[in-house]
Amino acid sequence: MIINKILIGIDDSKEADHAAEYGFDIARKFNAAVGIVNIVEPALMPQSPLGADPLTGMTMQGTGIDEMELMEIQKSFGDNVVDGAIKKFAGDMPVTHFTEYGPTADGIISCSKEFGADLIVIGTHNRTGLDRLLMGSVAEHVVRHSAIPVLVVPFSS
Repeated sequence: MIINKILIGIDDSKEADHAAEYGFDIARKFNAAVGIVNIVEPALMPQSPLGADPLTGMTMQGTGIDEMELMEIQKSFGDNVVDGAIKKFAGDMPVTHFTEYGPTADGIISCSKEFGADLIVIGTHNRTGLDRLLMGSVAEHVVRHSAIPVLVVPFSS
């Protein structure tokens, strides 16, 4: 088995932090290059004929934030998450940083192809029941659709 490039998918969770630690440790053992990705899933502002949020009834006008600004805020937050993981785990290792927009699982798979990764490392949120049904499982989707091996790192508190 040859592992030259490892892609680590992260978000701002303790589970992703734990997976990043594993990913960087494996990279050191194999002397592999590391790519790290944080996916920005666009959070669209609710639209209604009257400009009010259909759930709360509150108007979205007057917040002063449009969708482009919201995406930029999300990207900036994601960059901070990535920078934090690099500072915490990379040491003197060079790291390639990816920011992808769209569904998380598809973004991780896309970045793995772009990076030429031999392994994807991701954490799992251990969702079960209704939460998993509604939220889906990013890890499960990546495992089922990736053309390369995926290491899913569980988190135990």
